[in-house]
Amino acid sequence: MIEPLTDAPLTERLSLVTSVYSAVGEDDRLRLVAGSRAETFGVAETWKRDLLQQLAAGPCPAAELAAQEQRAGFLAALGAGGWLVTEIGREKGPLYAVQPTRRPVPAPHPTPDRLLLSRFAIVHRERDERDLVIESPLAWARVHVHDPALLGLLTGEKPVPADPGAPARAPAARFLHDLYQCGLAVPVGGAEDEALHLRQWGAHELWFHQRSRIGHRDRLGSGYGRTRWADGLFEPLPAQHEPYPGPVVPLPTPDLGQLRRVDPPLAAVMEDRRSIRAHDDDTPITLEELGEFLYRCARMRFGSGPEGERQLGRPYPSGGSVYELELYPVVRLASGLAAGVYHYDDHEHALRLVRGPGPGMSRLIAAARRGTFEQLRPQVLIVVAARFGRLAWTYEQMPYSLVLKHVGVLYQTMYLAATAMGLAACGLGGGDRETLNEVTGVGYTHESAVGEFLLGSRPTAR
Repeated sequence: MIEPLTDAPLTERLSLVTSVYSAVGEDDRLRLVAGSRAETFGVAETWKRDLLQQLAAGPCPAAELAAQEQRAGFLAALGAGGWLVTEIGREKGPLYAVQPTRRPVPAPHPTPDRLLLSRFAIVHRERDERDLVIESPLAWARVHVHDPALLGLLTGEKPVPADPGAPARAPAARFLHDLYQCGLAVPVGGAEDEALHLRQWGAHELWFHQRSRIGHRDRLGSGYGRTRWADGLFEPLPAQHEPYPGPVVPLPTPDLGQLRRVDPPLAAVMEDRRSIRAHDDDTPITLEELGEFLYRCARMRFGSGPEGERQLGRPYPSGGSVYELELYPVVRLASGLAAGVYHYDDHEHALRLVRGPGPGMSRLIAAARRGTFEQLRPQVLIVVAARFGRLAWTYEQMPYSLVLKHVGVLYQTMYLAATAMGLAACGLGGGDRETLNEVTGVGYTHESAVGEFLLGSRPTAR
């Protein structure tokens, strides 16, 4: 049962955002260091060290800490730098805590009479935690909600309660005031609705942009980059996709030596590259051409590292040489190859039938047609899927942004190979979200489509 908020006197306690600090420099200056952030706070005196150790150990009563004028100035400097967590509570326990992620940005004064939760704010549960967190890519702090009664204040327009002691005493008033100060609540009819630089963003797009780049949030203890966070917790996914049980179609292997001699030069291929949204169904793409195309673009190349270990790589670059992308050629018309949805086995250079023609294949092709101006029925639709665990096992916060970068370099590789081979190629900007998973039977969060590419024979007029 959720207890209602009451106007019982509030308590305020402070703690340190990070416990990582050090005294460095020729004159023994005190610096707080965390992730990419460092700030100096004068001479590293004993009382400062003692106070930081006290704050790092856990929340401390703010009134007691600031009782001495000397300490009050130091605490003010820590707060202005975004190094202090402020916990608001009552005698029976905490209500919420304001946790800075960067230096505070003063909000316009006074607090508006009516507020809305920012449309960029989300409420979620962190990994391995039970409390809810409110955060936004535009806010300078996160709010950890300890009392669920506060969640009722996040819905609809909320008048800021008028109280003689607000925001000092009334919990609702103080909570709304702090949300506004942090940038998590906004005035009704404010810039989020009226300014282009905010209206142009979808909430998910701004979140994705912010969370996939490095920032001061790293001092909160969250990892970023190639941390190998899952090592010891989960087994890494194997480099080779689990084979589908359907019939195997071996693909012809082109003569790379011959291609090196007869291929057009790179400058010509780059200049001649075009998106071609028409195919010649009278002379469709052949099995040999599809095999050469896949070999040029996405086969797995095997080599040896400096100490003799086996190294994997494809013709296009990939972060950490992980190679999480998988290709699913959806074949409508190809000489020498039956129609169906196939998976390209990059280790064996072969196609494995996943599903024959049917509703799933038709939906994939129909979605691709909607992505072209000419409503092309592609001879071959190559659905690019990602096995997310290949990257997410190693990288934190940035793996999906890496997936999209890899799709981009794969598209360019496919465009160049198709141009050199005289094939019609066109990369699509979007596609069907769920049908591939229905066809393959693989879970959506395990592996799903992240790109689509049209391939076929080029009409003679083009």
